[in-house]
Amino acid sequence: MNQRQLGAFGEKIAIKYLQGKGYKILDKNFFKKEVLGPRTGEVDIVAKKDDIVSFIEVKTLRNLITLIEPEEKINFFKKKKLIKTAQAWLLKNRISLDAKWQIDIISIKIDLNTKRAKIRHFENAISQ
Repeated sequence: MNQRQLGAFGEKIAIKYLQGKGYKILDKNFFKKEVLGPRTGEVDIVAKKDDIVSFIEVKTLRNLITLIEPEEKINFFKKKKLIKTAQAWLLKNRISLDAKWQIDIISIKIDLNTKRAKIRHFENAISQ
């Protein structure tokens, strides 16, 4: 399983986890794109629970025992991209930027041999 496949697998796990927690999935793999230009950001999952829209970044690693946690892979620049991409999604969907929204991180560590996953959900992990 390559890194792209692992990421897609992690996103499927995250969606099932979120649905089990009562979230409604609104969008997946939303790309912010400049007019006639390249993609400038992506949000893995957009979900809603109660009256809060959550933009969720999913980070997945292969081993249950690693020196780095998946959520540690999100640096300052990635956080800024996530905020701008979330705002672009809200505007595209005609939702006010004053509406309740947050950016969450779902961290997944998978042992592919045992098919076990450790999931951690950090709600409102990135300040706007």
